[in-house]
Amino acid sequence: MTAAFALATALLWGFADFGGGLLTRRVPALTVVVVSQCLAVVVLGAVVVATTAWTEAGPELWFAVAAGVVGPAAMLAFYKALALGPMGVVSPLGSLGVVVPVTVGLLLGDRPGLLQVGGIAAAVVGIVLAGGPELRGAPVRRQAVLLTLFAAFGFGAVMALIAEASTTLTGLFLALFVQRVTNVAVGGGALYLSVRRGGRALPAGGFRVIRGALPALAFVGLADVAANGTYALAAQRGPVLVAAVLASLYPVVTALAAFGVLRERLRAIQAAGAGLALVGTVLIAGG
Repeated sequence: MTAAFALATALLWGFADFGGGLLTRRVPALTVVVVSQCLAVVVLGAVVVATTAWTEAGPELWFAVAAGVVGPAAMLAFYKALALGPMGVVSPLGSLGVVVPVTVGLLLGDRPGLLQVGGIAAAVVGIVLAGGPELRGAPVRRQAVLLTLFAAFGFGAVMALIAEASTTLTGLFLALFVQRVTNVAVGGGALYLSVRRGGRALPAGGFRVIRGALPALAFVGLADVAANGTYALAAQRGPVLVAAVLASLYPVVTALAAFGVLRERLRAIQAAGAGLALVGTVLIAGG
């Protein structure tokens, strides 16, 4: 079940990133984050009320609050790094966040077998290669590298924190709700400051564009929530190390979605990375 939940996480995060990337071509990135998370809060709020999950409130919810603060900060840093570029360096570096939950898993006593160690190594290298790293070209600005590494650490920290935020299914609903409310508060504050500094909150077409994009925004927000939930279930039911590596295959899913839907050409290094990640997945699951 760990492998199944973790692979579901990779699919959900991969498609959420793909959908979010498409939306940011028409809508400011911060607005995409805030609106999609607001829609997720509404749905999760209804689930919390329907399941009386609020009765399971406890000190572990601070992990959800921390995840809600770290997540938007990491995303903003990642967007800023992408703007500084080049994307062929930023994207692969961003996937290195898997190191955080893997380290947590090792500290908690996870001891994978030899076959799984080989699979983990193959999967991690495949994830980086699937991002299409640029091995030559213009020098990379130090700020872009630092922002990307901060974002990667943040993404990994969210995975580790949300896995500790609950011990039951209804408790997980409450934890995800708290995380999303915190996301909206942090992201909304960042959007407000951006507008105060002259940034745009609305696209060129105004609210009409936002209204037309609501189904896509809801998909992005809910897919991200579901991914956090399936990852927490994966980490609770098996080795954190295995769950983290398999869940971190989402860049491969995003790259393949761009290839299948947008007909973007996969570079040879990306195709090799996707294949290597698939081999690693088989080794991990088989081990």
